[in-house]
Amino acid sequence: MFPSQAAPSLSGPHDPFGSLMEITSRPPVVFVEGRGSWLRDQNGRQYLDFIQGWAVNCLGHCPDAITSAITAQAARLLNCSPSFYNEPMIRLGDLIARHSGLHRTFFTNTGAEAVEGAIKLARKWGKKNRGGAYEIITMDHGFHGRTLAAMSASGKPHWEQLFEPKVAGFPKVELNNLAQVERAITAKTVAVMLEPIQGEAGVFVASEAFLRELRALTRREGLLLILDEVQTGIGRTGKFFGFEHAGIRPDIMALAKGLGGGIPLGALVADEEVCCFEHGDQGGTFNGNALATAVGCAVMDEIARPGFLPRVAQTGIYLQGTLEALSRKHHLGGVRGKGLLLALDLARDIGPDVAARSFQRGVLINAPRPDSLRFMPALTVTREEIDHMTGVLDAVLREVG
Repeated sequence: MFPSQAAPSLSGPHDPFGSLMEITSRPPVVFVEGRGSWLRDQNGRQYLDFIQGWAVNCLGHCPDAITSAITAQAARLLNCSPSFYNEPMIRLGDLIARHSGLHRTFFTNTGAEAVEGAIKLARKWGKKNRGGAYEIITMDHGFHGRTLAAMSASGKPHWEQLFEPKVAGFPKVELNNLAQVERAITAKTVAVMLEPIQGEAGVFVASEAFLRELRALTRREGLLLILDEVQTGIGRTGKFFGFEHAGIRPDIMALAKGLGGGIPLGALVADEEVCCFEHGDQGGTFNGNALATAVGCAVMDEIARPGFLPRVAQTGIYLQGTLEALSRKHHLGGVRGKGLLLALDLARDIGPDVAARSFQRGVLINAPRPDSLRFMPALTVTREEIDHMTGVLDAVLREVG
């Protein structure tokens, strides 16, 4: 899987991790190389990766298309400042417009930054078109990022008292409950924002019927529909964008994760009629830099290849079937999700233990909540790799009983 090379030494008189800020629990393993669905640590041990940077590495680790794009673009131009056009920026904007049906893109570095841009654009539009309306209805248990406004828009219960005071203007409703959305609309409302699939919450799907009804409601009420496709966009569900399954189109969309295939790249995408930023309203030093957008072009070209998305859909069906078989065998709670964004309901709070035991056996799986596992493999994952993962998971589930 990997060429032979000497492992880097972490020995020394001090804690090798002591210079890093403590923000999460990490195992004492240092990853040094990745290829496709596999990672290698400093001791040469290999791991099958079904997290892929939280759905970031849509083409897997270090795919040729991305490494070639980086190498070629790095030799030409990195960043000429967002005050000027560059070739990859223009081409990637055109690709996103062609595949999404939306018209204009502002490039960002992260998904949270794209969401922040969506909030700002909606509020600007509300000031111009709805008498200063600024509230954006969002969903309970939604996740939109870790900047202050994005956290305020999110519906994670344990964030409610964190970093107070929050940014005001984000009333919450229940996912798939149109009546609650209708009751939440006031003269202050400018938009509704949600994820087509709530990934961080544990992979809960906004139904196609709900999305269609929500699109009709927002049009009837003169509101904007904002879709956070940071996790569901760029082929993750078997289509370019999650909203395509419902046959709708939002007014504003946030992209990131898979768009950069492993490097920092996001996008705020909007319909022409919504684009109302004036000069100076929005910007960013690295936004739309040539290196990042060249990689985005390479990713989009790969996803658009004939047969790529149908294979993702087929692989997703296969993964779902293997997980459903495990669920039946171990009397679990079933499978949620779409395409290659799936969750296994464990029916009891063993998720972190199962993920830890799987890691010890060389498989990376995420437990977004105590009773669930989340699967976000590369869109290029093979059936043999799925079988390897489910074999390990089967053994772990036998262990935990």
